[in-house]
Amino acid sequence: MQQYGLINVWQSGDWVIRFILVFLFSMSIVSWTVTIAKGFSNRRLKRLGLAAQKRFWAARSIDGGIEALGNDANNPYRNLAIAAREASEQKDQPMLQGDRNGSEWVAYCVRNALDEQVAHLQNGLAVLASIGSTSPFVGLFGTVWGIYHALVAIGVSGQVGLDHVAGPVGEALVTTAIGLFVAIPAVLGYNYVARGNKNVAQKLMRFSYQLHVFHVTGSKSERTQPTAASSAGSADCKRVGALTA
Repeated sequence: MQQYGLINVWQSGDWVIRFILVFLFSMSIVSWTVTIAKGFSNRRLKRLGLAAQKRFWAARSIDGGIEALGNDANNPYRNLAIAAREASEQKDQPMLQGDRNGSEWVAYCVRNALDEQVAHLQNGLAVLASIGSTSPFVGLFGTVWGIYHALVAIGVSGQVGLDHVAGPVGEALVTTAIGLFVAIPAVLGYNYVARGNKNVAQKLMRFSYQLHVFHVTGSKSERTQPTAASSAGSADCKRVGALTA
């Protein structure tokens, strides 16, 4: 009914109800923005992954492969390739990190670069999780506030009847419905983004392993038996991937 609608809640509600409505709609806008932006970002990273497998390994040299990936500083595959190249150039130099063989040093640098790129993937997930978990309670607070005013109205009038309760309670329940309307897309968006991040992280881990094998053996073939350092690096990469699930 129109008298219990959103417009009536805004017109008849006090500043607390209006603040709750504005806050919930703001949360909804933020959650939809993050979900859509991360969705496009993961699709872009998927295309970059396909390009990395085709263009990078088709180049005649590491420098040529990095150039084939473009100049986008936000390209994680390019950043991994640069980190692996720099580590390969430093592996025979004495360093403060202590005695490391070339394979261990390359694995260490590539793993650190991978951790940074996976951390970037997590941007926005905390926002979606917070909105999905708190918005129902924000809406419930609006309902409790509305019921409180209904009880005050009953106490002032001294009469208990549906005409005194139905209006305020019906208007208050609208805030609960809005809270659920905000929370459900946020939770679904979180699952959608987390699943996309997991797929991207798996491709980044595969590419980083190929880089490590190439700089150690001169071939990207994944059938090459990894060294102990390579196995440790791969295990750490799997651990990072598990955290993104």
